[in-house]
Amino acid sequence: MPKAPDMLLLFFCLVGAADALHKQWIPDTNYENKTNWDKGAVPCGNDRVQFPAQRKVSVFVNNMHAVQELWLPIDGEFILNSGAGFYVVSGQDPGCGAGVVTQFKDSESLQWFDPALWQAAASLDDLQRGNFLFSVHDESVPCQYDDVVFKEHSSFRVDTSSHQSSIPVKSVSVLGKKFKGNSEFSQYLSSRSGQLQFHGSSAVTVGNPECEDPTGCDCGNSANHQQICSTVTCASLSCKKPLLPVGHCCNVCGAIVTIRYAAGFNLETYRQRIHHLFLILPQYKSLQLGMSKVFKSQRLMGIVPFGASPEIQVVIVDGEKGIQSEGLAKDILKDVSAHGSNLGITEAEFQASTGGSTDPPGGSVGMWVGIVFGVLILITLITVMVVLIQRGVLRMPSSLPLSLPSLSSLRRRSDVGELGGPLDHGFDNPIFDRPSMLPDIPGMYETETNRSISMTQTGVHFVNPVYDENETDFNA
Repeated sequence: MPKAPDMLLLFFCLVGAADALHKQWIPDTNYENKTNWDKGAVPCGNDRVQFPAQRKVSVFVNNMHAVQELWLPIDGEFILNSGAGFYVVSGQDPGCGAGVVTQFKDSESLQWFDPALWQAAASLDDLQRGNFLFSVHDESVPCQYDDVVFKEHSSFRVDTSSHQSSIPVKSVSVLGKKFKGNSEFSQYLSSRSGQLQFHGSSAVTVGNPECEDPTGCDCGNSANHQQICSTVTCASLSCKKPLLPVGHCCNVCGAIVTIRYAAGFNLETYRQRIHHLFLILPQYKSLQLGMSKVFKSQRLMGIVPFGASPEIQVVIVDGEKGIQSEGLAKDILKDVSAHGSNLGITEAEFQASTGGSTDPPGGSVGMWVGIVFGVLILITLITVMVVLIQRGVLRMPSSLPLSLPSLSSLRRRSDVGELGGPLDHGFDNPIFDRPSMLPDIPGMYETETNRSISMTQTGVHFVNPVYDENETDFNA
């Protein structure tokens, strides 16, 4: 008979591939929800009920209600459940008090990309039982492979505006009806109820295929990260070293476990394993744990980005200083050390807000070795290029805007005197540069009748009789 741990591992292997999560919209526009009224109570028979005339709203009414007055909006609807409606009390409702004027609250500001307005669960049953999953902010909003659920006996109004024209999801359930095809759902969006429930610049589209990668799929909300974070208010923290998980808007107190995997890893199987092995333990019940695939950027020598590699990010959050989170992270690493090869896990490490961490084998040393090795290669390449250029094997391209001067040109330029110094005539001509050394030949020098040769302070000059203006025209 197999041992208990082996039986547990067999159970996890039978779970199957990773399934999409169910994301449920929390707010509603139900008449019976007291948080939808400005007085904090559902109107009764002595109250005057007002829906602002210019406000668009779709209200679900589940029961019969008595009112004194009912002011309806110009553009709105009541979705009445079986047996639901309104009636006017002629006298006083004895159980209602003196009566007040109460208004239905505005729901225009409720945004699709607000992570606080969604709940996530692995199944519809978990949604009903309240077994919700914790996720980073980007994945708290419906991902492209998720099933979106609006409560069955409920209506709502949600602003879907974003920087993208469409919001793809796997399916959408409204008033108990599940839409899987985009054609049918588009018809619903164009209906009166659809226009009152969904508004904004982006259209929700359904029919996106489910994630077929057992190691998990990209959520697809990274493009909306800034919009998601604009709705989030971060709390002040008291832990020693707050951490910022990938896809999260705020630093957290806790721990982050990074898992690298190979063929055979199954994200949903591993999620359930962590839950059944650790999260049910009394010391870890107060912790929040989120698990997802992320793409972490890779950098050459820690500086130059050259791509992204997929990893499994396990985020563990607690409300204190992260001490319990570090304990769970260490337990997860022990489990990986013992069973990682059977789970398809090749490597795991963690960092905690208490300051504790583990590096992968050769992690920090390998990083410094890589940096030193890269610098040595760069120096070697520069040295080889200089030698080849000096030997004439390589030539500097002529198209460079600024060419470096050669040593010979620098040497020549150093011999040039200052501007305005004596001119270099090249070599001495004893005949023309030194008139005193010329032989005494009669008629050589300038006279009144002979101007073929003249002497000045700057040297000896000749007159060309062909071009001289005083000479006889040879054409005569």
